[in-house]
Amino acid sequence: MRIVVTNCNTTQEMTAEIVRGARAAAGPGTIVTGLTPAWGPESAEGWLDSYLSAAAVLDTLRTHDGPPYDAVVMAGFGEHGREGVRELVDVPVVDITEAAAHLACLLGRRYGVVTTLERSRGQIEDSLELAGVARNCAAVVGTGLGVLDLGDADRTETAFLAAAERARDAGAEVLVLGCAGMTGLQLTVGDKLGLPVVDGVAAAVKLAEALVTMGLRTSRAGSLAKPVPKRRTWSAGRE
Repeated sequence: MRIVVTNCNTTQEMTAEIVRGARAAAGPGTIVTGLTPAWGPESAEGWLDSYLSAAAVLDTLRTHDGPPYDAVVMAGFGEHGREGVRELVDVPVVDITEAAAHLACLLGRRYGVVTTLERSRGQIEDSLELAGVARNCAAVVGTGLGVLDLGDADRTETAFLAAAERARDAGAEVLVLGCAGMTGLQLTVGDKLGLPVVDGVAAAVKLAEALVTMGLRTSRAGSLAKPVPKRRTWSAGRE
């Protein structure tokens, strides 16, 4: 089985870190490769970045000329593009936002998301609403750290623990890592918090494996039917 993991930004180092986390979660025989968009934002933090990122990820998958893959994992928490990718490709597409939330709902009555900047809360809340899992979300809490700040492990852990306390006070019984760049953090903070901590990258990989193993694909009967054939100009000189 081959799974492609798409980073939502152009930072190669973050792609490498996400792929490491995805490979650690993958089962024997699963090959994980990462894709980094050639254009778009270096980090996705806000509506403008998110829409640019969505188009860049779609373009990256559209023009992919590597080995065939069996599933796509979209590693952008709360970012746009999920439904578009499901129209575009003929394999299961699992977004880390909804994957983490669905697993969190199996572990407790209410979950909390700890993310990067507070400005990302609206996007995440909208994404959870669209996925049908917003009802169980107690809170989306920002750490105050930018995506590119997550490379500082000690600072990230301290900020995460402080934000996690706020989520727990709001009623969260399970916590979700609200950024793909936080992958692996659950290994160090889970015991300190006394709560289950769900990593969206790992959750998405395991769900993708399950869908492929069960032979399931995106339904084409309705809203996620294949795109209507027409001329589409993706950029100057490229169609």
